[in-house]
Amino acid sequence: MIQYSSYIAFGFLGFQLCNVLINFLFRQRIPKTDGQNDELLSVLIPARDEEANIGNLLEALRNIKNDRIEIVVCNDHSTDNTEGIIRKYAENDARVRLVQSDDLPNGWLGKNHACSQLAHQAKGRYLLFLDADVVVLDNILADVVSYSKRYKLGLLSVFPTQITASTSEKCTVPLMNYILLTLLALIFVRVSPFPSHAAANGQFMLFDAETYRKLHPHEQFKNSAVEDIAISRYYKSKKIKTACLTGEERIRCRMYHSLKSARDGFSKNIFMFFGNVPVLAFFFWTCATFGIVPVLINNRHLSLPYLSVMVLVQVLYALTSKQNVLATVLCFPAYLFFMLQVMIRALKNKKKKNYLWKGRNIYS
Repeated sequence: MIQYSSYIAFGFLGFQLCNVLINFLFRQRIPKTDGQNDELLSVLIPARDEEANIGNLLEALRNIKNDRIEIVVCNDHSTDNTEGIIRKYAENDARVRLVQSDDLPNGWLGKNHACSQLAHQAKGRYLLFLDADVVVLDNILADVVSYSKRYKLGLLSVFPTQITASTSEKCTVPLMNYILLTLLALIFVRVSPFPSHAAANGQFMLFDAETYRKLHPHEQFKNSAVEDIAISRYYKSKKIKTACLTGEERIRCRMYHSLKSARDGFSKNIFMFFGNVPVLAFFFWTCATFGIVPVLINNRHLSLPYLSVMVLVQVLYALTSKQNVLATVLCFPAYLFFMLQVMIRALKNKKKKNYLWKGRNIYS
């Protein structure tokens, strides 16, 4: 049995290495353009209690000199100064428009409802949904539209380069990229016809508006806490071209500012990385954490090569996702410990069906 465990450990590490190597070698980049859209782009931002973030995003958008965009922000019953900040920018930039969210209907989650309302307000040929904690720089908006046109995409999603300012962020936030880039070769999202090769990040999702209005994806998955992945799979099942990229330095995000907020945030969606099958998530964690043990017992002479490949996997996914390589390698044990905490928390939330996010139960 221990000998078979060695085979599993080597197989798992080999699987990770193949995926991360493909992601590194076939990194998809968004070419720079002249910075102007031929057609109107609607930038759509759902915002609930985002006074700490929304100003940074709107300031970044104001610095983008592009008249072919409209910026529509949905104030989703915020209890802080979110609305006041939006109004201030709307007064000084004609492209910015504030809309107030309707009351949340039964069967909807708040963000999905806000996104659906924003889509109804949008006038653009392309719809770009941005989370309020994202910042976009330079000419990236025109560039993503050009990229989407080039590949005739119905959906383009980007995992932003993550800003990790504190020690707790460095030990937690990169976990997302570790799981993503060692589980899935992102090039397959664009070139493979299989819905299983789907990925997306709700922080940055660019839709072809015509296709969106035919399918109403946020309405289709109105009660899903991981609507981004569900929408990506749905689009692929409809034979609509999609793409998912990472490592774009002109799209940045500081997701969480503390260990608690990171644990709470990741516990909403960690199992969706594994097809919403918790046992697969725990299998992944077990192999990543204890795979070296059967190697040390049965194949001691291969333990150094095994550890070297483990480190190589960390280096490659750090380079691909624009993370600090040394910090990634040193913090790897912390990622695994954090992942266990997140999975346990996610199981408890699933069992109780009572998990509040921004004052709302995401399991209702």
